[in-house]
Amino acid sequence: MSLAVSIARIVILAILTFRTLFAATPAIITNTVPPTVQLGVDVLLDSKFSELAGLRVGLLTNPSGVNSAGTTTLELFRKQRHFKLAALFAAEHGLDGRVPAGAEFKDDLDPFLKIPIYSLYGPGPVRKPTRKMLTGIDALVYDIQDTGCRSYTFIATMGQAMEACAEAGVTFVVLDRPNPLGGLRVEGPRPATQFLKKPSLVCRWDIPYVYGLTAGELALMINGEGWISKPCKLKVIPMKGWRRSLTWPETGLTWVPTSPNIPFAHSPLHYVSVGMLGEIGGVQIGNRYGMPFEIVAAPWLSATNFARAMNNRKLPGIEFKPYSTNYNRVKMQGVRVEFKEPATAPLLPLTFYFMDAIKSQAGRSLFKEAVKAGRNFDMFDKVNGTTATRESLEKGITAAELVASWRNAEVSFRTQRFPYLLYR
Repeated sequence: MSLAVSIARIVILAILTFRTLFAATPAIITNTVPPTVQLGVDVLLDSKFSELAGLRVGLLTNPSGVNSAGTTTLELFRKQRHFKLAALFAAEHGLDGRVPAGAEFKDDLDPFLKIPIYSLYGPGPVRKPTRKMLTGIDALVYDIQDTGCRSYTFIATMGQAMEACAEAGVTFVVLDRPNPLGGLRVEGPRPATQFLKKPSLVCRWDIPYVYGLTAGELALMINGEGWISKPCKLKVIPMKGWRRSLTWPETGLTWVPTSPNIPFAHSPLHYVSVGMLGEIGGVQIGNRYGMPFEIVAAPWLSATNFARAMNNRKLPGIEFKPYSTNYNRVKMQGVRVEFKEPATAPLLPLTFYFMDAIKSQAGRSLFKEAVKAGRNFDMFDKVNGTTATRESLEKGITAAELVASWRNAEVSFRTQRFPYLLYR
């Protein structure tokens, strides 16, 4: 490979990364492997939109809703002549995917078709389609790429839209997409009753933190288990060629950032593994360095010793590399997480293995320091769906003991989810 070609590739990668991290036009990260999976939107397109022919249709999507060629579902729907696109709906981060996490936004008007764009993350707060929004709509189509993690808000919005459609007599259609973590992995606690009685967008369904279902399978489970007040008329357009063992890189599909902090195809793995540390605090997790959730670093850590301590745990499919940088003139040291075999690597347990290693290597308890600093654990509890994790940390439980405590819930969920699996 010539030097000029190498430099050109580096420049292109830098441009894509910059655009992703600083919320310009969302970047598309393309794999070198040809696509082996036909997405739900591809199947719908091949059928000439037969499931929607002649209907008045609403579309709930964002830039991550693309077909295998990288064309957005929104663009495909705008151009077709088989049905009438009557309204658009936007979840957290907005229709364009640029709105920061937790920031509400108002309804808008589509500049091309002059149809309404309804915010499902609007002031009020509005988190569920109203009867007025669904007036004049026969079917509401959902096409958003998810991360496979319960605390990512899109699946809560999906279920609430299902409930609204049931109440309004509107069909709900899911264009299915891969779970980027694969369909075999199930990890973490299931929510306690108190969190299901007062649900939030980060904890709405009775599923483990990592649940191993596609959006279509989860929609079937929400409907079938009676998790919404009334079951909706549900249609799932399945994928072709997807297997439960596939993580995202093995699909050959492009990755479009699902939100500003999930810019890369490997980001969902890191989000699950390190994201909870952000709710505890005390370390940097990469969001300020352009590597969201990929590192764990602090000025008082030794990169070499910390990496050795993590690698000595012999966690399958993961390598921890020493990492150091200067941030605001402060030298930060720690590790960078690299997934060598994503399908077999533990994810959620990593947060707690990191906490154990920090205690043994640096003599610091992140949890006790957070308590001493008066940190609010409300969001940590909501994300976990239980107070049990926090209470276990208060007792000084080890990571291995905590992970073992999830086992019964994981096993029971695997049994419960089985009837809803579309891809066996």
